[in-house]
Amino acid sequence: MQSAVREQVRAHTRWAIRRDMAEILEIERHSYDAPWAEEDFLRCLRQRNCIGMVAEVGEKVVGYMLYELEKKRLHLINFAVHPGFRRRGVGGMMVDKLKGKLSGHRRQALTMEVRETNLPAQLFLRSQGFRARKVTRRSFQDTGEDGYWMVYVLPPESGGGRRPCQGVGW
Repeated sequence: MQSAVREQVRAHTRWAIRRDMAEILEIERHSYDAPWAEEDFLRCLRQRNCIGMVAEVGEKVVGYMLYELEKKRLHLINFAVHPGFRRRGVGGMMVDKLKGKLSGHRRQALTMEVRETNLPAQLFLRSQGFRARKVTRRSFQDTGEDGYWMVYVLPPESGGGRRPCQGVGW
């Protein structure tokens, strides 16, 4: 028997604002066994190279992402979609937003470190064109768990010219 297909939703992204914090924290609590506290988010967002964005459906925040602007890449620090909106296109739309910020002349890759036990995140990122490039040993301090360094590289035909980061130094 085939499982029911979840209806896709139309969401839009925008910069996160302070007023979004309660909804972000709710999504965080439903998404992770060791959720970030509000202070963790604020500490990250106070850094000049950290950006927060949310995905909204109507007036409801249904997903969020925090990423760092680095010289040659964007690094996803934290990313989640509300359980009621998963598998409905919201996560892919948020990743596409970041892919649109890549350029052949500047930032050419997206990276994210994922717990080795978080198979749903690994499969989602793989479906978005990310590939595991290396294992990061004991990189999650709360559990000592290993992780996977997942990388999406801008395709050369996207204005990138030569293809960067073939695994060396990543």
